[in-house]
Amino acid sequence: MKVRTRSSAIVGTICLVASLALTTASADEAAAPRQAAKVVLTEVATAQNPSAGTAGPGGTVWLAERAGKVRVLDARGLGKPVLDISSETTTDGERGLLGIAFDKKFAHFYISFTNLEGTSTVDEFAVQKGKIQPKTRRTVLTQTQPYSNHNGGDIKFGPDGYLYIALGDGGSGGDPHGNGQNLDTLLGKLLRIDPRGAKPYAIPPDNPFVNDPNAKDEIWAYGLRNPWRFSFDSGTGDLLIGDVGQSDWEEIDWAPAGSKGGENYGWSQMEGNHPFRGGTEPANHVPPVHEYDRTGLGCSVTGGYVYRGRAIPDLKGQYLFSDYCDGTLRSLQIENGKVTGVNDLGVNGGEVVSFVQGGNGELYMLDLGGSVSRIDPA
Repeated sequence: MKVRTRSSAIVGTICLVASLALTTASADEAAAPRQAAKVVLTEVATAQNPSAGTAGPGGTVWLAERAGKVRVLDARGLGKPVLDISSETTTDGERGLLGIAFDKKFAHFYISFTNLEGTSTVDEFAVQKGKIQPKTRRTVLTQTQPYSNHNGGDIKFGPDGYLYIALGDGGSGGDPHGNGQNLDTLLGKLLRIDPRGAKPYAIPPDNPFVNDPNAKDEIWAYGLRNPWRFSFDSGTGDLLIGDVGQSDWEEIDWAPAGSKGGENYGWSQMEGNHPFRGGTEPANHVPPVHEYDRTGLGCSVTGGYVYRGRAIPDLKGQYLFSDYCDGTLRSLQIENGKVTGVNDLGVNGGEVVSFVQGGNGELYMLDLGGSVSRIDPA
């Protein structure tokens, strides 16, 4: 749940993801994108404040509910909770159960949540025959949060088999502690760890800052405000991050599959392509591949996925995203790290808090109000 300090559509809590106003990311962007794919949203389930999801074993989709429950969506519908940590988490501010992920073999299941003290926590469970083994639970990583917003919380396994963890800058507004550019904190970063390499975890030896005594070894990329949702393109391995802005600009960041890490996305010196409150652009700033302003209804970008399913051929290879306050489904056509087209797909998902990619590559949109919808061909 996301980001920025704006009281908006969710009973006094979260403001999350991407927008109506489509300001292009670069002057190189093509003026006339190809015709947008025709899609519809098919509601497949209703959950209690669905916040995140992941592909599960046997073609299932596992869904997290913000208060702390995990439920499984299959051909029969949405089942009863298979995990309930409601007594261990808090939903004040932008907190709650914020991310879930399986490793590549579905042998371990990971949850990312804020505990009763508001500490960001990643826990692991062993999985046997598609079922969580509660007694195997262990804590992998924790990070104290100074405020109840900008917690990040998304988790994904990358193509390299390592676990990536997104953490916001710690909250309040304007990054008062300077965490975005400070390499001596995990806040405002994308982390990369090996949760099975040691207890509680190992550091991949090729992480970009392992030989820097002034930087945390876990850091993969930095300069992030609230990387609420990120994903890897299942076709190319490229990384895309939806990073929520402060006051004026929402951004989507991109890194190629061959990246060695260490990217500086600029916050809090920069908000998108623009100096923030008199900031100076860092020499190593990696500008967003796309940004949009808030002259429309958008207020909080919700990053999605590059579509790699089969149901909508015209959408193949395009990056789908939305905005928590706007709800419009949009797509980017990206070639060699440059946006060549921006499309309004003509459907609205409500308070879009997250996307989920099923095992077959088809995509779902989660409306924090409860609706779980699959993106289908019109």
